[in-house]
Amino acid sequence: MARILLIEDSPTDTAVLTQLLERNGHQVIATASAEDGIEVCKRERPDLVLMDVVLPGMNGFQATRALSRDAETQGIPVLIVSTKGMETDKAWGMRQGAKDYIVKPPREDDLIARINALLAA
Repeated sequence: MARILLIEDSPTDTAVLTQLLERNGHQVIATASAEDGIEVCKRERPDLVLMDVVLPGMNGFQATRALSRDAETQGIPVLIVSTKGMETDKAWGMRQGAKDYIVKPPREDDLIARINALLAA
């Protein structure tokens, strides 16, 4: 079981992803904004962050960059989960420090496999 921080502003996506993760044995901490997510990440030290891109205020790319460049949080892998599915979006997300990128809606087996791979790395 891993502690996963979910940074997602859509209540529907938050509910769906939380159920999916909990069904697979993970503990979920959810926040609705990048700013809150960064604070929670520093305080709670989750095993992994699932990051939306389209967020109010700071976007997920900016938050991923902030987490990957902060000495306190740079060891926590970020997996971007976004509706933005163009190759340029994926490439930009990885350049900001994300360890993986998956397009919404993710297939459960694919998302869990990617999470397990990042947790094992």
